[in-house]
Amino acid sequence: MAQKSQEKGPAGGTPVVTEPDRVRNVVLVGHSGAGKTTLVEALLAATGTIARAGNVVDGTTVGDHDPAAVRQQRSVSLSCAPLLHNGIKVNLLDTPGYADFVGELRAGLRAADAALFVVSAAGGMDAATVALWEECAAVDMPRAVAVARLDQPRADFDEAVALCQRVFGDNVMPLYLPMLGDDGVSTVGLLGLITRRVFDYTAGHPAEVREPDPEHLPAIAESRNELIEGVIAESEDETLMDRYLEGEEIGTEVLIEDLEKAVARGHFYPVVPVCAETGVGLDALLEVLTAAFPSPLEHELPPVAGVDGSPRPPLTCDPAGPLVAEVVKTTVDRHVGRVSLVRVFSGTLRPDLTVHISGHGMAERGHPDHDADERVGHIYTPLGASLREVTLCVAGDICAITKSGSAETGDTISAKDDPLLIAPWEMPEPLLPVAIVARSRADEDALARNLARLVAGDPTLRLERNPETHQLVLWCMGEAHADVVLDRLRAGGVELDTEPVRVSLRETLTVPAKGHGRHVKQSGGHGQYAVCDIEVEPLPRGSGFEFVDRVVGGAVPHNYIPSVEKGVRAQLERGLVAGHPVVDLRVTLVDGKAHSVDSSDAAFQTAGALALRDAAERGQPALLEPIDEVTVRVPDGSVGAVMGDLSGRRGRVLGTEPDPDAEGRTLVRAEVPATELLRYAVELRSMTAGTGTFRRHFVRHDPMPAHLADQARKEHTT
Repeated sequence: MAQKSQEKGPAGGTPVVTEPDRVRNVVLVGHSGAGKTTLVEALLAATGTIARAGNVVDGTTVGDHDPAAVRQQRSVSLSCAPLLHNGIKVNLLDTPGYADFVGELRAGLRAADAALFVVSAAGGMDAATVALWEECAAVDMPRAVAVARLDQPRADFDEAVALCQRVFGDNVMPLYLPMLGDDGVSTVGLLGLITRRVFDYTAGHPAEVREPDPEHLPAIAESRNELIEGVIAESEDETLMDRYLEGEEIGTEVLIEDLEKAVARGHFYPVVPVCAETGVGLDALLEVLTAAFPSPLEHELPPVAGVDGSPRPPLTCDPAGPLVAEVVKTTVDRHVGRVSLVRVFSGTLRPDLTVHISGHGMAERGHPDHDADERVGHIYTPLGASLREVTLCVAGDICAITKSGSAETGDTISAKDDPLLIAPWEMPEPLLPVAIVARSRADEDALARNLARLVAGDPTLRLERNPETHQLVLWCMGEAHADVVLDRLRAGGVELDTEPVRVSLRETLTVPAKGHGRHVKQSGGHGQYAVCDIEVEPLPRGSGFEFVDRVVGGAVPHNYIPSVEKGVRAQLERGLVAGHPVVDLRVTLVDGKAHSVDSSDAAFQTAGALALRDAAERGQPALLEPIDEVTVRVPDGSVGAVMGDLSGRRGRVLGTEPDPDAEGRTLVRAEVPATELLRYAVELRSMTAGTGTFRRHFVRHDPMPAHLADQARKEHTT
């Protein structure tokens, strides 16, 4: 692709557009350490958006401005950085590369119309990047590849391209080749394959364009022929290949036009070598982003419905259409409060406009259904941690709004008189539990406030208050995600600790037994009198509790029989040996005694509870642990290791089957005790090099092994 211009955006200016065809929304993806954030900063500097690369603009950071990112030394959240090139506004959506922050990646994909895969010339590629490419391919998202870090000691552009072609497919082809300097190691320029020109960066950025040296011609010719054949194969002109094979010289403009169309359709994937540190290839990459990637007008929009679920016609990217926007991400800034990154799909968002904000119900993650009317204050274009005020945001563009009282990640912003709801995007289930404890009552209040803000902004974070274990549990995507959440809580002034996660157990009796409950007491001239005899027998797993009245002759007056049942049920909830709820029992009331004056409802409740405790001494109590059915999705080569590991977790493998959604992957189903799955999210990722995922759901309770049951009883006693 030819480099058409070296035009820069206004230095330090705020890009504002009023036509959707002048917007490009590009998400940068790739494994951690590939150089995404560094590349974003270099592009901002190359277009004059910031004075220089180095992560700072107006005293605030552009890339990893989150304090948690600074501590972890990697990107942990989605950031948006707009730039202007050739009159086109490009919203660069920089995503974290580490698997724990896949929620941020999903948000970036939702807001984008094309994806730039950043691959390190020295670091290879992880399996998660390959899986993401396949996911983009399934929806025909346009893609390009930037091979970065050319200045690294082990950088090998040819090997990086070969790797991309092996895992991404044959239509991944370089538009340029790196040109080495006199030392034979450093990259000082690019060899343009379509234009057959040299872009020499010896004097810095922008490049000096000149004719190639004689030694460059063989490499250009060989790679150019392959590129042209690939472009022509995707051309809409069916005669072009025949003309090319007959020896006709295909014009540069024709090739560029066909290339841009193929890229925009998601059928051809150009590779551009870039070096953020030296500026090599930045202008070439900008041409791909602005000329080849599609505008929002060419991208299919998500479906919408009324807030009551009623069907609505498909959206179009029309600034004059009905207002429909989506909150891509919500964060809380300590200076300005809640900041929401918003992608406008239809209509135009303006300051001081009253809008309707509606959200999907995810009550299990702390996101219940909600609807509210709010007035939008100011509108901003975000640049890292800085916000620059703009007058409007048209369909297809991305902006930020502040101080919204109800906006959460994934919410829909629409017109007050015609509220709509956008279909949600898929988010992974958090599967690593972390139990947290506030150090004081004051910290409990601060913890509640900060958790509410974090959960509102992070759909991959689930908050659970377990009524049985009395623990506050955060369900996270992994250890790094948990570390970030805890860092943010502490940064909010919360003093807290973590503790081992406890699993909710159950108790039962394993053999039939009889119990006698006698509650006779005199106090202050008022007596309490109740006696009851019960028979207890175990029921099959999952049967719950049954109460049977088999009293004859009125030994227990009819009006006190419900009192006995109430007392038994209360004792079942309190537990018999280790403080866990008792299940799968039939309790039969067979006899008892009452007093005409001193018997009461409370007395028979107490007697019923005493009778059950008496029966427990002879009923051989047992602890039951929850069993989950687990479906593990792994590459075929990891099946044996995963099955062996599940067996080592006291699991029972139920079977395997090919994954219907992905070739070369297998689904392994097993039943595993929940106590063995507390850290499985971390350990599966380690075992499969980040390629394994799993789902789980409760199926039943089974007896716990004796040594574990004894340990649980001791912990309860302690």
